[in-house]
Amino acid sequence: MFTELVEINSRPEPFQFYTADALWTDKYTSHKMLEYHLNESVDMSSRNKNFIEDSTRWIINRFNIGRNTKIIDFGCGPGLYTTKFAEAQADVTGIDFSESSIQYATANNKLNINYINQNYLEFETDTKFDLITMIMCDFCALSPSQRKVILNKFFRFLKPDGMLLLDVYSLNAFSQRQESQSYELNQLDNFWSADDYYGFVNTFKYESEKVILDKYTIIEQSQTRVIYNWLQYFSQDSIRQEFEENGFKIVEFYSDVAGTALSLDALEMAIVAKKA
Repeated sequence: MFTELVEINSRPEPFQFYTADALWTDKYTSHKMLEYHLNESVDMSSRNKNFIEDSTRWIINRFNIGRNTKIIDFGCGPGLYTTKFAEAQADVTGIDFSESSIQYATANNKLNINYINQNYLEFETDTKFDLITMIMCDFCALSPSQRKVILNKFFRFLKPDGMLLLDVYSLNAFSQRQESQSYELNQLDNFWSADDYYGFVNTFKYESEKVILDKYTIIEQSQTRVIYNWLQYFSQDSIRQEFEENGFKIVEFYSDVAGTALSLDALEMAIVAKKA
């Protein structure tokens, strides 16, 4: 037991392990994630209903979305944004790792949206888009090497005058996170399994890298699983440097993807970028 507790509380190197498939492709947990997506009152897997309405209205106006505007939404979930874009008569593609989310989006697709169930790090297409979106700070969950891969894809997928919109967590949000340890029976209301389990959560803070890890150790009677939820936090300078190194120029910063003016205490930053 002592050895197991040491392992539970061990601190890996930043982005040493990648377990997104455990979250998005497991049938049980992906269905639980879908439930959070569809809960209109909370900001967990998706933003709340009112914010999404404000956000999509701003995006449609900011990027002049209309007939034949070609958009792809990376991490589209159950289609909360793609549906709004399609209602504005755009030509919309949504891609997501979660089979449950894509099944839901496809079953409720009355607007000829092209949905793809795939890990977007592996996605390829010859289609060129006017607008690429990645919303809910998905970019922050990727390692530096994965972010380079995805930015390279964005660069290739965009039309010469195309635009990129995504959001990231700010250093203000990083400063509010603290290291902690906890455990609970059937943690998060049986999020990880329908059967009884003990869920251990270790939050590690990597000060120099500006990275947070929430490490979940799920101990069931039949198995033990470890899920690593990494988040990278950015300053304006660090995200600008990363984008410039990958061929992009950031043209606008906002506090969120609803177009709120950037404030000094914002916990997130929304970024509008184009090819340099």
